[in-house]
Amino acid sequence: MDNVSQITMFFLSGLNETNNHRFTLFFLTLLCYCVILLVNISVIVTIIMDKNLHEPMYILVCTFCMNALYGTTGVYPKFLWDLLSPVHVISYYGCLVQAQVVISFAFSDLSILSVMAYDRYVAICRPLEYHSVMSKQRLTALVCFSWMTPFCMVGINVFLTSRLKLCSPYISRFYCVNWIIVKLACFPAETAVNSIVAYITIIIYLFHGIFIVLSYVYLIKTCADSIENQTKFMQTCVPHLTSLLTFLVTILFNVIIMRFGSKDFPQTFKNFVAIEIFVVPPLINPLIYGFKLSKIRNRIMVVLTLKHK
Repeated sequence: MDNVSQITMFFLSGLNETNNHRFTLFFLTLLCYCVILLVNISVIVTIIMDKNLHEPMYILVCTFCMNALYGTTGVYPKFLWDLLSPVHVISYYGCLVQAQVVISFAFSDLSILSVMAYDRYVAICRPLEYHSVMSKQRLTALVCFSWMTPFCMVGINVFLTSRLKLCSPYISRFYCVNWIIVKLACFPAETAVNSIVAYITIIIYLFHGIFIVLSYVYLIKTCADSIENQTKFMQTCVPHLTSLLTFLVTILFNVIIMRFGSKDFPQTFKNFVAIEIFVVPPLINPLIYGFKLSKIRNRIMVVLTLKHK
């Protein structure tokens, strides 16, 4: 097939400047990954094991933590391996798989946040209808939507990328991202379809972000006149808003660096920006939900107290 790339390996140049500190970075990264696994698995197991937490809000939190494990597993093992390896390479198909995981993880986070916003809207603005609206069937459909839709849409982008003939095996990052692979195409004209599909995908998830913002604006207006609603908002919506702000800030930094400042910043800074989406949200979110949502916090404290005894 003439339109299939003959490149079998990619060289990742993002870690070329870290050779002098690679052992320190390895242990710090390993520690970070272990903490991420610990806190996310703790929240997931707590919600699964406690039937009192089998409510839509907590199931969505569980889904959020599972997605964090999915995304970080797509980056950290390879990253840790490369920190100890003198040559930083990844196979062609391995790169495509990693690109699929990285982007679908980010879009799934946004989808789950939009479902959380809808859940809080129904709980606060339509409390009498909550259990009928957020039924098990609808919750299952929303969870599947938040996972499968981003996975399929990103899969289409990655499939289109796999059809391009590439002229360079060098990627200026330490992990693979779809649009960076597209830039390696020999014939830019062939990437027109990729660009169209990519922009459609971005617009769809931009609307997700707009929906989330409008939902919380409406919630804030609704809660302003009711002390009871204000209390409910502070207890259940603040963690979601914190997660949203954390996600948006990390994505914004990534977009700014990739689109506008890729040549103006040192590689170390670009690496820091590239990795933060796999450090800050997966680490901060379960801690926020674990401490802020009283049912999860109390359940974790009971388990820790029993183990201590």
